[in-house]
Amino acid sequence: MSSQPSDAPGDSFFKRNGLSIVVLALMAVFLVGQIISGRLVYNAELAELGAPGLSLGAYLTSGHFVAATFENWESEFLQMGMYVLLSVSLRQKGSAESRPLDPAEEQDSVQPGPVPWPVRAGGLWLRLYEHSLALAFSALFLLSFVFHLNGSWRRETITRQLEGEGPISLAGFLGSSEFWFESFQNWQSEFLAVGSLVILSIWLRQKDSPQSKPLRAPHSQTGS
Repeated sequence: MSSQPSDAPGDSFFKRNGLSIVVLALMAVFLVGQIISGRLVYNAELAELGAPGLSLGAYLTSGHFVAATFENWESEFLQMGMYVLLSVSLRQKGSAESRPLDPAEEQDSVQPGPVPWPVRAGGLWLRLYEHSLALAFSALFLLSFVFHLNGSWRRETITRQLEGEGPISLAGFLGSSEFWFESFQNWQSEFLAVGSLVILSIWLRQKDSPQSKPLRAPHSQTGS
């Protein structure tokens, strides 16, 4: 294994950050599509209830948009956070997504460079840094959960007002089957996706992908 850093002096910014740039750009494109189509859908619903449609700015702060957006973000952060934690101690023989069954087969790959300051500081900072990825996903999940709850509750409140029904409290909506249906339908699909990747990577390959084992690797080989 080479001991030289992977960045070369002539590497462009895009070469160094292309994956995150493209992923975030695609996210932005699809978010714009969600905003445009979501506003049309919600304005059609309001028209059926005899209410005026929302401007773009008003829609971006509406319960409909907030709930739809954070309902999905919440499930994504739950998926990634749980996967980070579960993959620490659990294994799947033959999967590229699993750590090796035998701890002796694991090797840390650390390139030369400055050691992150929490590692140098030690103590509490090191302890927090050791679990910072899971902590970040947990915080993002909880924040998204709160926004999802608030957005769905506000959307339901407006719908009830327009239909002439009584209001529902935030606590009452939290205990409703509607809110948990919104959550569970997304949560189960996220773990289906993770499970599919874990299992399919046992037998299937994608050339040059870090999520795949080498083409010539036997199906029984665990880890990428």
